[in-house]
Amino acid sequence: MAGLRDKVVFVTGSSRGIGREIALRCARDGAKVVITGKTSEPHPKLPGTIHSVAAEVEAAGGQALAIQLDVRDEQAIQSAVAQTVERFGGIDVLVNNASAISLTGTQETTPKRLDRMWDVNMRATFLMSQACIPHLKLSANPHILNLSPPLNMKAKWFAPHLAYTISKYGMSLCALGMAREFADDGIGVNCLWPRTTIATAAIEFNFPEAMLNASRKPAIVADAAWRILTRNSRECSGNFFIDEEVLRDAGISDFEQYAVMPGVELQRDLFLD
Repeated sequence: MAGLRDKVVFVTGSSRGIGREIALRCARDGAKVVITGKTSEPHPKLPGTIHSVAAEVEAAGGQALAIQLDVRDEQAIQSAVAQTVERFGGIDVLVNNASAISLTGTQETTPKRLDRMWDVNMRATFLMSQACIPHLKLSANPHILNLSPPLNMKAKWFAPHLAYTISKYGMSLCALGMAREFADDGIGVNCLWPRTTIATAAIEFNFPEAMLNASRKPAIVADAAWRILTRNSRECSGNFFIDEEVLRDAGISDFEQYAVMPGVELQRDLFLD
């Protein structure tokens, strides 16, 4: 039987990019996937809406529930979780993927940018987890997976973009603390981060084309996420996983399949030595 068949998987920020790819990977198992994001109508520049991804999830063999959600709104979070439980009867997996980025120095980071990164990254991860935990406690194999980096207190990761680093490390600290706090409940709480830059809209629109060509496809993160989410949650918690390492441990050695442009030297992602 497929690993996530009939499991209820709630993915934030899943109208495109890594979130969409994780949703589709779970759908191929026959999971019940909750697609959330702010994009319910087509965006002039960015591909995908919650409804287009919901259709893709169903075409891939899963069940879908599309919910327009701004993760900065705590009432909206509560409502989305309630809608999920009403429709599917519970929650087995939460993937905190939604993220905001501004690689700006201290003097260049406006209060609006600071608040957005803190609210979308740390605060939303905390509040989404908080809302889902009562339902995760009732699951046979409950997981929370945060798309955030391993904790590394070297100043070089803070100095160039202090606010962004604090906000992403906030997500990782949520996992560190919740893994211990909810260990007796059997909830596996982990982080996942890519070895290389990933070809998402954030890379496409904020960086030179050469970086996009030196990136990997979102599928590598989704395949690694699936490996984590199908593990025994009581035996897999409090880890800071790197996508490539997860797949190597699973016996996968062909990583060219994930390259945007095979043969091009890959761009290592932020936060990794």
